[in-house]
Amino acid sequence: MNNTGLKNRSLVFGGIVVMISLVFIARLGHIQLISSDWSNYAGRLTEEREALEPMRGKFLDRNGALIVSNIASYDLLFTPRKAKDLDTAALGGVLGLEYEELKKRLDKASAYSRYVPSIILKQLNAREFAMISKQLMDFSGIKSRTRSVRSSVAGVAGHLLGEYREVDRDDIRGDVYYQLGDYKGKSGLELSFEQSLRGIPGARYHIVDVRNNVQETLLELDTMPIPGKDVTLTIDVELQRYAEKLLRGKRGSVVAIEPETGEILAIVSSPFYDGNSLTGTRRGIVYDSLNTHPWKPLYNRALRGTYRPGSIFKMVQGIIALDEGVITSNTTIACNRSIIGCHGPHTADNLTDAITHSCNPYFYEVMRRVVLSGRDPHPLKDASLGLTYWNEKVKAFGFGTNLGGHIPWVRSGSIPNSMDYDNIYGKNHWGYKTIYSISIGEGELLTTPLQMANLAAIIANRGYYREPHPVRDIGGLGKPAGIDSIHNLDILPKYFEIVVNAMQKVIEDPNGTGNLAQIDGITICGKTGTVQNKDKEDHSVFIAFAPRDNPKIALSVYVEYSGSGGEWAAPIASLLVEKYLTDTVSNTLREERILTFQP
Repeated sequence: MNNTGLKNRSLVFGGIVVMISLVFIARLGHIQLISSDWSNYAGRLTEEREALEPMRGKFLDRNGALIVSNIASYDLLFTPRKAKDLDTAALGGVLGLEYEELKKRLDKASAYSRYVPSIILKQLNAREFAMISKQLMDFSGIKSRTRSVRSSVAGVAGHLLGEYREVDRDDIRGDVYYQLGDYKGKSGLELSFEQSLRGIPGARYHIVDVRNNVQETLLELDTMPIPGKDVTLTIDVELQRYAEKLLRGKRGSVVAIEPETGEILAIVSSPFYDGNSLTGTRRGIVYDSLNTHPWKPLYNRALRGTYRPGSIFKMVQGIIALDEGVITSNTTIACNRSIIGCHGPHTADNLTDAITHSCNPYFYEVMRRVVLSGRDPHPLKDASLGLTYWNEKVKAFGFGTNLGGHIPWVRSGSIPNSMDYDNIYGKNHWGYKTIYSISIGEGELLTTPLQMANLAAIIANRGYYREPHPVRDIGGLGKPAGIDSIHNLDILPKYFEIVVNAMQKVIEDPNGTGNLAQIDGITICGKTGTVQNKDKEDHSVFIAFAPRDNPKIALSVYVEYSGSGGEWAAPIASLLVEKYLTDTVSNTLREERILTFQP
């Protein structure tokens, strides 16, 4: 073939390519500049992101028993566009809602969007949903959505664990992780360990039209959720359950600590509540009833309650005085009841007997010697300087502090200092005789049940404590760093041993105030307290540890408005000690007496 023929063919082929290109360009121009068909279709489609909720981490007890897990709940959603001839009255009957209330919810959903589903009823449990699920099929525009909520499997420790509920706008503004309708820990350990428990959401992407109908699911873009970390607590769930049983019908608290580690074994505030009662459709009703109850069940007495410690504080006074050298274990002081009232037949005691008999005049004199030690020749200035020094010594025991702050919502209590009394009486206008009531744990001295349990742990350890904490492990990585920091009091162990001897006599001596705490085969060391309440019954208080050597448990028990510490708090503590150390309760008569007592 000659060159002319090849050239002609090339021209023809090139012309065909140009013509086809011109057709495509014209069509594209028409679509872009003239026709609205494709722009309208594109406008009807958009990409929607569906969050895939991660499984929230569980709470386990120290032995691996499940405390809190996740269960399915059901939200009911309403899509106005899909509702045809909706019988509102009939639907209200199925859902258990008054007509006007349901209509208000449906109108609110319609005002928001006719195409996007809106929640009209939240957190139906499995039983509630099963009872109505078949009937819901008769109502167009109504569908269900499954999501997980918290379930307190053990049904205990509601105050400590806290609430898991819907986020508010402050949560959303403070953390981009959350959107409206999400849930999070709002109090207690659920809040403290929210970032570990919540996990990382996954995502699924859909192509939807303007009416929110799914046109296509982009499975290749899926990302799977990462579950939250399980949190293993230091709580012994059986001890916790038994402590709650013993305090039922009473106002008060129990805090139990493992002395060597600082691990919280049980922490009870009574009245208490089951965390499951604050989920589901009745949450609002239940919360209102708890919030208005005169005994304040939502108030955490174990961590937030501040009480005068009463006679259990006498041991702190004795240890400080021994360390300062103003007394020895053999120092005998007359029980001068003209100075301050007392009880019992004793007339003069050494330190051991004074703790055993809980002698008020003895510790009046002990604190006087610590405070008025000649730091200034002027007696009022001497009292001021001495109280400042005494305040620092007392705070070394953890009083007036949050004990490390590893348990949420802990209050510090109040250890009075010279500035406090200057504000009340005026500078240099008060002396020891003005403030002596704090020598026996009364007056302006305020402590928490947690701090008093920690005092028992300090004495059990003969002079040190690890910061009390409720967590053993997070996600298999062990305890958070620094959660069990150690505090040494810089006081010789021999001084604590003197007090330990006295605490044993409190239980075992026939004239001791804690006889009702005795348990066969277990050496318990304890101290009673009876906290005064003007015009009301006294609080019954007791702290203890056991066994005497190599202690495994230290605890405080408060029973409000119930009388002397030896009568009620001491026997409760003994039952808890026996339950924890032996897994049994031998004195069933003592148990029955406690269970039926309601002050």
